[in-house]
Amino acid sequence: MGDRKYLPIYLNDHLAAAVGATQLVRRAAGSNRDSPYGEPLAHLAEEINDDRHTLQDLLKRLGIRADLVKIVASVGAERLGRLKLNGELLRYSPLSRLLELELLLLGVTGKLALWRALRAELDGDPRTDGVDFDELIERATSQRRRLERLRERAAAEALG
Repeated sequence: MGDRKYLPIYLNDHLAAAVGATQLVRRAAGSNRDSPYGEPLAHLAEEINDDRHTLQDLLKRLGIRADLVKIVASVGAERLGRLKLNGELLRYSPLSRLLELELLLLGVTGKLALWRALRAELDGDPRTDGVDFDELIERATSQRRRLERLRERAAAEALG
């Protein structure tokens, strides 16, 4: 175990990503409200938001201040991402859905790596008492599996 000088940077990078992911999954759920993707994405949005709150709580427990610049940058990047070309002039397209699901899949994979790294490094730290890293890992694994199923369906619709 090192001196943990990089832990605040690492956690803040993940927190900024979590804020962006929460916005993205909420927007994707709204854009897909009337499709078979809507309900699964709405459920994922709740879970991803809960995970963000868990990470914010963890920063507080460890005495690490949230980096507001990174968070604002993440929000801006998510909003800029809405401007991508999607094969349609003014409306949501099957390609939009596919790209959003792929981005969410990458984010959840990163979050899974975060929980695994924190379990390995912070196990036994009394400040993390009550944080169930195994449960967080299990939930991220489930999220990744569900997103992959949605992504496969979206790829067939967009590219098939």
